[in-house]
Amino acid sequence: MNRFPFEIMFEKHELLERLDLTIPWGHYELRVLRFHLTSFAPGKVIDFHVHAEFEFHFIPRGKGKVILGDQMYPLSEGMLYMTGPGVVHYQEADSEESMEELCLHVDIIEKPRDDVDPWEAAEADEFVAKLRALPLTPAYDYHQAMKCFLEAYTACDGKLIGYYTSIRHLVISILIKAARAYDTGEIVSEAPVRDMSTYRYEYAVQYMEANHSSAVTLDNVAEKLNISSRQLQRIFNQVDPKRPFSRVLEDIRLQAVCRSLEESTSPIEQIAQAAGFTNANYLHAVFRKRMGLTPAVYRNMKQQTTSEGEWI
Repeated sequence: MNRFPFEIMFEKHELLERLDLTIPWGHYELRVLRFHLTSFAPGKVIDFHVHAEFEFHFIPRGKGKVILGDQMYPLSEGMLYMTGPGVVHYQEADSEESMEELCLHVDIIEKPRDDVDPWEAAEADEFVAKLRALPLTPAYDYHQAMKCFLEAYTACDGKLIGYYTSIRHLVISILIKAARAYDTGEIVSEAPVRDMSTYRYEYAVQYMEANHSSAVTLDNVAEKLNISSRQLQRIFNQVDPKRPFSRVLEDIRLQAVCRSLEESTSPIEQIAQAAGFTNANYLHAVFRKRMGLTPAVYRNMKQQTTSEGEWI
């Protein structure tokens, strides 16, 4: 006989409910009121009642029935249904078989904020509108929201690093996956899309800054972005025609050299190699051409200015 994977949640049935979970999402605040696994013994009846909050019901095992409004529906393993504020419902387990139910009760309160991400706000608005329009009929947990209950319980029980943040995310995931079970495929809001040229340019520069001391080439940076070297060179030319790849890399290395000259007494040969220049002679030629003075003169000038500033 297969072991019931949610059995562990009966050991500490109030574990998740002890958490004070209030989750900002867009211009809403989600307050978790109930978050648990319960069991209906064979023939168990929960008479007609209502809640002031949204309640999400999932059936991980067993069977029974639910009456939503004035309509009765059979329930079996893998199904879910949602009851909104004021929705009258009745629950009953099968006369010969118990029925387990994962429950998540959430109060959704409007909380307008000025600092919210507009894309997050759009998705939260879309979700709440969809939630209020969901049909009063059970559906199948096609997107496996039930697994989120077990993941949340395991993270909390083990006090895994970042478990509180993980559980907050899992609550939103449960809500979204439940709503997706009724999804018709219509999309109102769309996620932001990157300008790929800008993204690739910024990623390339970031990579060059992190690796400037090694043998950085156009080919290996392009490989990291999974594009051709010709395409990467074209991107650099589009962003700034006066600063091709080689010029940007040289600028990054010169900036590193300048910092070292200002902050350390290391030999110039060592500074040159640490910044990715072949040797001190090559650095000297590039530095003089770009800066109008030698590295040694630059160091003396900067360190003298610093010393005078400290003395004053």
